[in-house]
Amino acid sequence: MQVFTLAPANFRVGWMLLPALLVATVCAVLLVSLLGSRSARFEVSAEGLRLRGDWYGRFIPSNVLLADRARRVDLTADANLRPIRRTMGTGLPGYQAGWFRLANGETSLLYLTDRRNAVYIPTTAGYSLLVSPNDPDAFLNAIRSAR
Repeated sequence: MQVFTLAPANFRVGWMLLPALLVATVCAVLLVSLLGSRSARFEVSAEGLRLRGDWYGRFIPSNVLLADRARRVDLTADANLRPIRRTMGTGLPGYQAGWFRLANGETSLLYLTDRRNAVYIPTTAGYSLLVSPNDPDAFLNAIRSAR
């Protein structure tokens, strides 16, 4: 009896793992974004505003926030402040987070779930904030009184 082994394939196993790794990475990014949408919160203190959630969370000092110009907005009615282009962020149905370009040309950091009850906060840092707190009026009062 003679035994012959299979001839080696002309491809590398790594090339087959690449699509699987890509799919796993995309799934991980979506999972973190979805978890961020459920656990995002805004912490207002005398020092400033801390955005907690997914990868776009950060601390914004109170001297950067233009609290006197902050206001409630209804993005379904105010076309100028609508996010129109995502530059680096998450855009899922019912949840937008990260950096977006607004219709008025402004760069904005978003944590947005409710377009009718959002809060717009301009800053001196060259961008604005658009967030959807549970209680927009109490959030605005906290922002204004923190200074």
